Amino acid sequence: MAQKPMTKTQLVAALAEKMDTDKKKAGEALDAITSLITEEVSAGGAVTLPGVGKIFCRERPARTVRNPSTGEQMQKEADKVVKMTIAKALKDSVNA
Repeated sequence: MAQKPMTKTQLVAALAEKMDTDKKKAGEALDAITSLITEEVSAGGAVTLPGVGKIFCRERPARTVRNPSTGEQMQKEADKVVKMTIAKALKDSVNA
């Protein structure tokens, strides 16, 4: 059975324990990292988190899609999607 994902509160508490600091500073650090990643990826850049993976933005071209309920074909405009490539080290630790 799948385990529930870690919440932000749990992540902040674990980060505070690892950093040997209080939860307020750990929360600020997490918010700062999230903000930096968002700014960089929104600007078209990429962020590599060593041992975790690379977060980047990819452009998808305009394409024809089908509405599954009606079968109607429609044209969808080009858009951007955020992707993440997982680091080999993380994959190996999960599969070990």
